[in-house]
Amino acid sequence: MKYHLIFDIINIGDYMVNDRIKELTEILNKASYEYYILDNPVLTDQEYDKYLRELITLEEKYPEFKQDNSVTSRIGEEVISEFKKVVHKKPMMSLSNVFNEEEIINFDERIKKESINPEYVAELKIDGLSVSIIYKNGKLFKAATRGDGITGEDITHNVKTIKSIPHVLKEKIDIEVRGEIYMSKESFNKINEERKNNNLEMFANPRNAAAGSIRQLDSKIAKSRNLDAFLYHLPDALEMNINTHYEALEFLKKMGFQVNPNIKIVKNIDELLEYINYHEKNRNNLPYEIDGIVIKLNDLKKQIKLGATVKYPKWATAYKFKAELALTRLKDIIFTVGRTGQVTPNAVLEPVLLMGSTISRTTLHNEEYILKRNIKINDIVAIKKAGDVIPEVVEPIIEKRNGKEIDFVMIKKCPICNHDLKKEETEAAYYCINEYCDAKKIEGLIHFVSRDAMNIEGFGERIIEDFYNLGYIKKITDFYNLEVIKEELKCLEGFGNKSINNLLFNIENSKNNSLERLLFALGIRYVGKKTAKTLAVHYNTIDKLLETSYEELNDIKDVGSTIATSVYNYIKEETNIKLIDELKRLNINMKYLSKKVEENMFFKDKTFVLTGSLVKFTREEITEQIENLGGKVTSSVTKKTDAVIVGENPGSKYDKALELNIPIWSLEDYLDKII
Repeated sequence: MKYHLIFDIINIGDYMVNDRIKELTEILNKASYEYYILDNPVLTDQEYDKYLRELITLEEKYPEFKQDNSVTSRIGEEVISEFKKVVHKKPMMSLSNVFNEEEIINFDERIKKESINPEYVAELKIDGLSVSIIYKNGKLFKAATRGDGITGEDITHNVKTIKSIPHVLKEKIDIEVRGEIYMSKESFNKINEERKNNNLEMFANPRNAAAGSIRQLDSKIAKSRNLDAFLYHLPDALEMNINTHYEALEFLKKMGFQVNPNIKIVKNIDELLEYINYHEKNRNNLPYEIDGIVIKLNDLKKQIKLGATVKYPKWATAYKFKAELALTRLKDIIFTVGRTGQVTPNAVLEPVLLMGSTISRTTLHNEEYILKRNIKINDIVAIKKAGDVIPEVVEPIIEKRNGKEIDFVMIKKCPICNHDLKKEETEAAYYCINEYCDAKKIEGLIHFVSRDAMNIEGFGERIIEDFYNLGYIKKITDFYNLEVIKEELKCLEGFGNKSINNLLFNIENSKNNSLERLLFALGIRYVGKKTAKTLAVHYNTIDKLLETSYEELNDIKDVGSTIATSVYNYIKEETNIKLIDELKRLNINMKYLSKKVEENMFFKDKTFVLTGSLVKFTREEITEQIENLGGKVTSSVTKKTDAVIVGENPGSKYDKALELNIPIWSLEDYLDKII
């Protein structure tokens, strides 16, 4: 196609406008296809932007001529009120996992029992989130998340903003396609840098960032995150006279979809292992994250013959990469102080690239952790990312020592206030017991506003530290007096009317939180979210808690002597009583806002375990629902467990339940019983 120069759009007839809009739409769609699918851009960015601006201008002036496949539909302007449920025509199953060569060979042997000399397609396992997209008459009709495999959420408004997903196919057909939405490393790093500069919590990894982006109600946000997608599955391929998985992938490319270029047909185990080894070694050279290799039987009719278990197809599996290690020098060990006064040693490392991010610091947990592993300053150490997310020092490389290493010695004074540290015999950690320690105060303030505590949005760690150093917030009651200095806050860089009003609104709104949030926010030692909820339910008001005895606290189920001692000491301390009185005067709610409903026969006095991804709810939401119905949630499966609630990709708890013959509920079983 010859690309036409932009021309004057004033005083041209309807016919010419319509033709020009069609032409611009075709130019821009072809340019997108060349860029995203063929990886062969013809237009420069500047040329693309000029054509796009012209198209936007024409469409705004003549909306009746806008084409269904216009690239401007990706701009991201739709805001929805909620995610609607979508029932998948065919279940979106997850894959079983293998972790070593022996397990890959076992998978191959199981296939061979049913199908002689199998041929596989090997694909990169993109670390993103699954999507199903439906086209009607060649036009994008609906897109949904995997959800629980049966029912997902409608994310059409956000999927339309992804440039590599076509709005209109090359043929006018009705099909469903499935694939993976992901965020590139470049986009991830850019977004995290922006969030850091705006004092927002940073995303842990590209997958979390992509998942959070695609589940935005406002498509402008999803658009700004620059998401991408690879398509890898055509559920109805056989009905379309396509006989192999590889042919289905070629068909997807023909229709205009972006298919990963690293897909390969492998004829035997040796070829498969060679493919795996190559991509495991070179994964960091890719512009996106992968966490393994997907292995699929190529012949679609043989896939049907093999069938599936309740959880997984028998004709496919996913090889998961081993945790990647990197070697670097441990230059120093420094110490930080948490809100409870716990002093934590941290490794200062020579910066090293590990799984797409540069690591320069990580926690060393406590003195015992360091001494047990014989870690020394100046050691060359191996580090990995636990769960592919959190960096961790695994061990020192003893053979690389040269005599310049320095033994670790735990400090005896607080690194912030120089107060003596204290270590309980039963604990591994040291604590600063100075109640006036600045580090403890700042960490306590950060904890108070955190999501699981008082949930006051808008206070990042940097803002709290700045407000503390400026004298605006020295204690938790100061949050509720910021209205008085509202005009003064406007003088601070980055604080305008809107941001200050939002902050004050969130502070005021936090006064209405239920008692368990306040108890957790106060930072009482050993009192986590669960214990705070237990205390709030048991006492109902803070006044009743203040009147309790140690004996009564110790008798509460799931409390115990250590927590009882800590809570009792806290509520009898005069400064804490004064703090609670001041919070009362500030109209902070001091009652448990019960959501309890009539106890349910399926849950009353029963014990449950959760496993897998319970996609319709967070784990905390289901735990709260069960507790409100009279049940209890524990972390491990035993003979006393009444039922295991299983979500997507269940772990060893599922296998343990099968072994002990414990009832297994799907998410649908659970929902049926709570209604």
